[in-house]
Amino acid sequence: MNSVDVAQRHEVILGSLRHGGRVGVAEIAELVGCSEMTVRRDLDVLEREGLLRRVRGAAVGMLTGQATPYSARVRQRVEAKRRIGAAVAAMLDDGETAVLDAGTTTLEVARSLVDRRVTVLALSLHAVDLLRGSAQVRLLLPGGEVRAGEQAFTGPLTEHAFRVMRFDTVVLSSCGLSARDGVSAHDLGESAVKLAAVGAAGRVVAAVDSSKFGRTAFGRVCGVEEIDVLVTDVDAPPDEVARIRDAGVEVVLV
Repeated sequence: MNSVDVAQRHEVILGSLRHGGRVGVAEIAELVGCSEMTVRRDLDVLEREGLLRRVRGAAVGMLTGQATPYSARVRQRVEAKRRIGAAVAAMLDDGETAVLDAGTTTLEVARSLVDRRVTVLALSLHAVDLLRGSAQVRLLLPGGEVRAGEQAFTGPLTEHAFRVMRFDTVVLSSCGLSARDGVSAHDLGESAVKLAAVGAAGRVVAAVDSSKFGRTAFGRVCGVEEIDVLVTDVDAPPDEVARIRDAGVEVVLV
């Protein structure tokens, strides 16, 4: 395999440890096509962020809970998320009002909106950091409590924003997506915010990378029939895509 960049290496390392297993430094070096010294430096970085544990000659996965930390997700499937983000941003018209959900894929939507003339209510401080310097974007914040790590707005103050405002589009993220169980999230507070956003928008665009397909998280947000457009990557499972299309959803593969 050819040598890959840092973000891709970290994605491969974390992916190999996703089930809490043990992977040797030499095996990782072969997977990512770089030296063992480079791998050890990568492991040092990931250990400082609490994403794995170093042992002699190897790494041990720490991600044993259901929800993968934001710092790990932001390194996973980066190119697919960038393609999804660009495609979703292209669906928003100039002058449109949009809710931008919290999440690593919707963060790529924010990146593609920096020079666009749109009004955005951002549901995470990560997106706020990207958009706050834009001369074109009219940026709104909902208020509420901010969850550590995710930097996502949550709670009754956040939900109240959707009782007093209406939006053309909500760009929705998801921890899990299936034709049977719909859109779901690990945190119940965020599930409630997502549901409120769906109810306040004229159009629901789901930005979900293929790794979320077939998963069901603890908090149900809405059924797939409430999604107008689903934008995902070409690795999405064809059978699940077909079932979602059968539910009346427009599916865009990028």
